[in-house]
Amino acid sequence: AFDACMQCLAPELAEQVRELVFAAEHQREAASSQLERPSRTLPALFATEYALARQLMNWGATPNAFIGHSMGEYTAACLSDVMQLRDAMQLVALRGELFERVAEGAMLSISLSESEARQFMPASLDIAAVNAPDLCVASGPVADIEQLQAELERQAIDTVRIRINVAAHSAMLDDILERFRSCCQSMTFSAPKIPFTSN
Repeated sequence: AFDACMQCLAPELAEQVRELVFAAEHQREAASSQLERPSRTLPALFATEYALARQLMNWGATPNAFIGHSMGEYTAACLSDVMQLRDAMQLVALRGELFERVAEGAMLSISLSESEARQFMPASLDIAAVNAPDLCVASGPVADIEQLQAELERQAIDTVRIRINVAAHSAMLDDILERFRSCCQSMTFSAPKIPFTSN
């Protein structure tokens, strides 16, 4: 299933992703660093999630529904036949490529509710996700995330910087939406055969 995903990518990109995901032990640190590039991370993440789900299904696990966050939602949509694997991989690869065209950003996981976190956040930051009643993620320009993290640490509030150099799920991505939308409009989407939760 992983190989099927790679066959949907341009050969050079597929080879790079394969080498990074299956790096030899002495090369894993360097590979991990390279995998932080969205153009490599997103295809690798999708292919790994897709292959894992297919393996579980081949072992007899029958899903009643799918759910995923961010890239996981694309995997869920593909597994439920909303989009074909080739289209999903093309969309994922484009998303990674577009992420690398925007200004560098950052994301910060915060152990507060959304309303509590917003009290500390400048207008330049967005709530990227609400993962639990008392856990959310802020996203935006690097300097603003760093200031927010420093202030929250002064207040003894737990934070974790997410290992990504893109302000995903934020207004910083607005400039790439038209290109992304254009790609989506060229694809065929179908009703899900297995329900999946979409945000």
